[in-house]
Parts: sequence; C-alpha cells; structure tokens
Amino acid sequence: MDRLAAMAAFVQVVERGGFTAAAEELRLSRAMVSKHVQDLEEHLGARLLNRTTRKVSLTEIGRVYHERCAEILAEIAETEGAVGDLQARPRGRLRINAPVSFGALHLAALIADYMEAQPEVTIALTLNDRVVDLVEEGYDLAIRIARLPDSSLIARRLAPCRLVVCASPGYLGAHGRPRHPRDLTGHNCLGYSYGQARGEWRFEGPDGAVAVRVRGSLEANNGDVLRAVALRGRGLVLVPSFIVGEDLMAGRLIPVLPEYRVPELTIHAVYPHARHLSAKVRSFVDFLVPCFGERPAWDAWMSTPAGDGGEEPVLPVR
Repeated sequence: MDRLAAMAAFVQVVERGGFTAAAEELRLSRAMVSKHVQDLEEHLGARLLNRTTRKVSLTEIGRVYHERCAEILAEIAETEGAVGDLQARPRGRLRINAPVSFGALHLAALIADYMEAQPEVTIALTLNDRVVDLVEEGYDLAIRIARLPDSSLIARRLAPCRLVVCASPGYLGAHGRPRHPRDLTGHNCLGYSYGQARGEWRFEGPDGAVAVRVRGSLEANNGDVLRAVALRGRGLVLVPSFIVGEDLMAGRLIPVLPEYRVPELTIHAVYPHARHLSAKVRSFVDFLVPCFGERPAWDAWMSTPAGDGGEEPVLPVR
C-alpha cells in the first residue's frame, strides 16, 4: 500500500463528500479510490467511514485520523514547496572551498559582491591548498587550479592560470639574469612544496622541452610566502601570476626567461554532478564566470614593456 496515496484519497473522500467527487479530483477511478480507503482501514484495523448509498460520514476514529492526515499532507506540501522555492531562487547556506592565495586575493571581494546581490544566501568559505572531497566533506562547490582528472564532478572554466619565473631587481642585479633554463642551476630557486615534480622546473622553448633540477634555500607550501621572500631579494620564484601580477606591473618583480614557457593551468569552479542543481550553486558559478576572462586583471603586466614575452610556467596549485 502506498500510505501517502491512501491518506490523500481518504482526505479527498471526506472533503469532497464522496468517492466519485474524490476520484474526479485525484484523476483516478472510483474503484481505485475505494481500494485506497479499504487498504487504509485494513492497515489500521479500524473503520474510518460509514458508507450508505447516498453519502459517507466519518466514524469517531475516522474524524481523529482525518484531522491528522490533513495536517501531515499539508506539511508535506509545504515542505515540497520550500524545496521548490530553494531550487527556483538562491537561498540558504553555500559551502565553498578554495586555495588559500586565490581565495584571499581574488575570491573574497567577489563573494562580498555576490552576497550583496543575493542577500538570502549565506557563505561558509574554507581556504586550504589540499584537494578536498566535495561530497564526503559536504562542500557545495570548490575552486580548483590544476589540470583536472576525469571525475564525476562538473567543472566550469573561470580563467587561465599563468605562472611566471621572476625575481626582484635587486636579486637580478646581484646574481645576473638567467638566459636559459639551464642557468637556473646556478641560482637560488625558492620552491613550492605542493609541486607535482618538486625540485624540477619544466619549460618549453625554441629547443623543445627542457626540465631543470633546481635548488634553493626555501621551500614553502604557500605562494604568498614565496612572493614575500622574493620581494626581499632572496631568490627566483615560479608562482601563479595571480599572486605576483601587481608586483610585475609595478616593477617590484621582473619576469625572466621570456622565450621559455610552460603550458598554463586552468582555474575551475567544480561541483558534484546533480540532476537538480540548487539555485545557490548555479547562481554563484554564473556570477563568477564573467568576472575573470581569458586575460584577467592580474595579467595586465603582460601587455606592458616589462611583461613582453612573459613566461607561463606551470606549477600544480590546488
């Protein structure tokens, strides 16, 4: 027995005053409505309706049961309406995961703008550089900067992630400017500890692919730390341009190896595959997509004289 269908049939019989009118309302046969009510009575072990050839009336038990059935069905309808409303407009708590540097430098301000546009959405943002399991850890979406493996996640491209080898003018003045990736072996190369090939920087240039083993006095798991040390003239760094773009524009850091580049990564918004995507996730992703473009603001240095031929090396940043 479909309990809810039987309860709905019973309530309609009572409220419509008979089986025929209830059947018309439910778009069922009269026999099916009668069977629903009979099954319900058998399940409860009690008679709910007194039946005559002219009308039906509630028994004492039926009166109590009808009142509770009507309440339950109304609550179900209200709940389904609330869910439908959530699907129709952005509402509720949105859990987001993002890389530390990108989240602090570029995502935070956009979240503020989104919250102004969608006041019924509350944001729970977690920043870390590990790859989280969205489903297992309960996130609605994540920002990922990598070459994404095949998975059950849906990915929307937000922007390219170009990486650049750079150093301060002071460091280059004291130690010279590398002209070929092989020259990096004689420099202090500050390392990113989440790299897929730690201690090895890979390039593509006029002579094809080049892989160079590098060493340095610092290894860190955060690009902002590497930037801060490079600004103090302590070495070369290989970092995303979204971290050092303003420094490159201002000349505080100088890009090197203009003829050698590494294929770029991509910044994605990823979320679990869902047949019915919630309005809050859909609206947030739709909000982010036009905010960056193929030449984001942090890559404005590439159109300046100092940025001509700027590098696009690669480093896994998750």
